[in-house]
Amino acid sequence: MTHMPLATAGLLAIAVSLAGCGDSKEDTPATAQAPSTASSASAAGNGGVDEVAARAVVGHYADMVLAVYSDAHTSALTLQHAVDALLATPDAATLKAARDAWVAARAPYLQSEVFRFGNPIIDEWEGQVNAWPLDEGLIDYVDANYEPALGNPAAKANIIANPQIRIGEDKVDITEITPEALASLNELGGSEANVATGYHAIEFLLWGQDLNGTGPGAGNRPASDYLEGPGATGGHNDRRRAYLSAVTRLLVSDLEDMTGHWQPGVAGNYRATLEAEPPRNGLRKMLFGMGSLSLGELAGERMKVSLEANSPEDEHDCFSDNTHSSHFYDAKGIRNVYLGEYTRLDGSRITGPSLSSLVAKADPAADATLRADLAATEARMQVMVDRASQGEHYDQLIAVGNDAGQQVVRDAIAALVKQTGSIEQAAGILGITDLNPETADHTF
Repeated sequence: MTHMPLATAGLLAIAVSLAGCGDSKEDTPATAQAPSTASSASAAGNGGVDEVAARAVVGHYADMVLAVYSDAHTSALTLQHAVDALLATPDAATLKAARDAWVAARAPYLQSEVFRFGNPIIDEWEGQVNAWPLDEGLIDYVDANYEPALGNPAAKANIIANPQIRIGEDKVDITEITPEALASLNELGGSEANVATGYHAIEFLLWGQDLNGTGPGAGNRPASDYLEGPGATGGHNDRRRAYLSAVTRLLVSDLEDMTGHWQPGVAGNYRATLEAEPPRNGLRKMLFGMGSLSLGELAGERMKVSLEANSPEDEHDCFSDNTHSSHFYDAKGIRNVYLGEYTRLDGSRITGPSLSSLVAKADPAADATLRADLAATEARMQVMVDRASQGEHYDQLIAVGNDAGQQVVRDAIAALVKQTGSIEQAAGILGITDLNPETADHTF
């Protein structure tokens, strides 16, 4: 999966390029205004914010990260139980329940993606959990017209059908399908498209390929692919069952591990390291995460690419047709970080010291602008959710000739671009002007 990080230098040039997929004036983002003179002086003098207040914001951010990953772990456990029920009694009802559990599990996880950028421990871990896109032919049978990534030596290896696969001159033995064995196959042969684990591998195993192009309908894998004996379809069902079980257990384990890194009062874990740093570093990570997900990843990689290519192969949750929800919750995660808010699975709401409160103290108008931009983005994402609920999913919105649908996507991209300019402005007000990948991604 290719990441497109935010860089402060050239932000507006990137913004213009992204907004260029629309042809109306409303698609062009307003140029971010420079911070007020007073705010700039404050930023230059002492970093733009009181250290005690900043430390409180970073501490609350850590609480929120823990809550999101805890919910993601809880919902993954529910998914595991649903998968176990499917494997015990493969039928239409248990398959639907497993699919529903997967969709539900995505909601909290997607709100965590904003944490990835700027937090190396998450960025390094994420590839095993949510790497995308993937060449599904690595995992199982695919349609004869399947077109894999160029140059992928394992694009049609079909692990489920083959206990041994050949990559060039090398043979890889996967007679026993275990979580550890599957994890070792990610980026097999040096190709990022070889993804053997995570949410999208599970998605493919539950839905199968979506062969509808930009027409209606998602993947339609039959429950009989998990039967053994009379009525079984798909072939090698014992290995497919083992694969689905192992990959789901690995997801649960990975999420449990990540929650451990954010537990309070644990010496040496990532949270302890973050909270021991100058709070300015934490604020930078928060803002870098917001800007990078907003612009390069969501507006660019996940939306502009698929829109310009009119390509359902480039949509995020392509097997399940859940992409509208994926984009909505990614955007909500960005808003959560700025407002210091998160609504948990049980309906309880976490609130506390926030970036918004820091910016509002220095420049109320800039805070109001960013809040409004975040709300506008969520509203544009909600339009995609509403269209999906009426039967028009993301892959249909981006179809050639669907001008109205494409405009829905353009509007969402334009909103993301505009809010990114406001994120940069907020960072400047707080005295953080170095949101570049060299410093923000790994080195502080």
